[in-house]
Amino acid sequence: MSTVTSLVQSVDWLALAPPTLAGAVALVVLVADLFLPAARKPLLGWIATAGLALAALALLPLLDGDRRTFCLPAHPDVCSYAADPFALVVQFLVLGGALLTALLSIDTVRDQDLPAGEYWFLLLSSAAGAALLPASRDLATLVIALEVASLPAFALVGLRRGDRLSSEAALKFFLSSVAATAVMLLGVSFLYAATGSLHLSQVAHALTALPDPRLATLASAGVALTLVGFAFKTAAAPFHFWVPDTYVGAPLPIAGYLSVVGKAVGFSGLILVTVQGFPSYADVWGPALAVLAALTMTVGNVAALRQDPRRAHSAVRLLAWSSVGQAGYLLVPIAAAGYERDPGHAIGSTIAYALMYAAVNLGAFAVAALVARTRPANRITDYRGLYHRRPVVALALGFFLLCLAGLPPGIIGLFAKVTVFSAAVDAGLAWLAVLMAVNVVIALYYYLQWTTVLFRGAGEAESAAEAAATGTPEPAGHPAGVGIPAPLATAIALAAVLGIALSGAPQLVLRFASGTLL
Repeated sequence: MSTVTSLVQSVDWLALAPPTLAGAVALVVLVADLFLPAARKPLLGWIATAGLALAALALLPLLDGDRRTFCLPAHPDVCSYAADPFALVVQFLVLGGALLTALLSIDTVRDQDLPAGEYWFLLLSSAAGAALLPASRDLATLVIALEVASLPAFALVGLRRGDRLSSEAALKFFLSSVAATAVMLLGVSFLYAATGSLHLSQVAHALTALPDPRLATLASAGVALTLVGFAFKTAAAPFHFWVPDTYVGAPLPIAGYLSVVGKAVGFSGLILVTVQGFPSYADVWGPALAVLAALTMTVGNVAALRQDPRRAHSAVRLLAWSSVGQAGYLLVPIAAAGYERDPGHAIGSTIAYALMYAAVNLGAFAVAALVARTRPANRITDYRGLYHRRPVVALALGFFLLCLAGLPPGIIGLFAKVTVFSAAVDAGLAWLAVLMAVNVVIALYYYLQWTTVLFRGAGEAESAAEAAATGTPEPAGHPAGVGIPAPLATAIALAAVLGIALSGAPQLVLRFASGTLL
């Protein structure tokens, strides 16, 4: 009598709780939008914020172990979803970044008259996809999660109806992302044809011993195309061209979201496919990512250095190009993983750097959103004398910029950069460490230039001209916190507290950098 193997997979709902809660609250917001009158629409923002906080809290019960679900009945160790330390850390980063974005967005949605229901539904949907991706352990789930995170982001960028910059930004972002997805799907299909599996562990095993040279060629093409697709998502040069215009055209909270959560999604996917899916091709992707890292950090920092402080939206453009440069630093440990026997050790450096970058970069975007309320052009020169108008806000922005530069008192930025240097040196990539040092020096100039602007006193004529141009004069000595919306003030405060706490306990960064997350 023959036995029939069950194809039904067990589901661990506790492991799935963080992305599931974010998706469920997105549906709640969408339905509630149909019944709430216009005057009550701001309630949707608070529901979304509470939902993201609840999704982040759902990570706590998962800290005690490595939970897996959607496993193959015949191979219980081959699963599509794993709530392991790597996934939990990235999910914390993603949901925390989305929560800060929600706080930034509450007043932006009202002030810019954005459609509230659509905005919050899209943000929560994107956050759900972003939280799903780091736990994905097969190529199909990776691609689906990546698209669930990306597709709502297109609409969020172009949600300012009638705004030419917003429409152009959404179109550029859409076209580049669609091209990246097409290339990635072609690579995934090649890998499936060559290995007969989509699960990363089985793909890794099959790639070590392909019986036919033609299959080996097909697999090599699949590996290359998949890496190119993720390089688009991480804004690695030369696939970065969409970044500055997209950040300028998007609502500022969404620009901050893309700079942090969008990068976390791209980098976590890149880490999973290289370290877990293609370890046998480390001699190919290691050098390729090292070259991409060198090119990305150089292009980003040189372009940021060339920004004209008097140009409209120069503050956002500088943050956009800075994020490209920071992406280069984040790529360094992933490249180093291709040269080490224990790649998980190098990956810890990328995660440690990403945690620091997420907190302080979202803080910088929060201050930019505050300044944009009275200076819509958001030039760097608009920050002149900010310390005399809002001393606490200026000190916070100065701290964020110094963290990004890696200077005291932003100790966390310095330690994060040291871990990345160490990963490159330990892997024998001395040339990449030297180039990174050169780029850090370049970045010091434009970060310090912006920081000094904050503490320069604006002349009376200049202040009068700015007041006349904006129609919203702001007297010198304006008390800190007066006139700042509570959600925006909370976002700035949270980012500053996180940065200060991390700077006070840099051993946390070293622990992440020395530990093995995968």
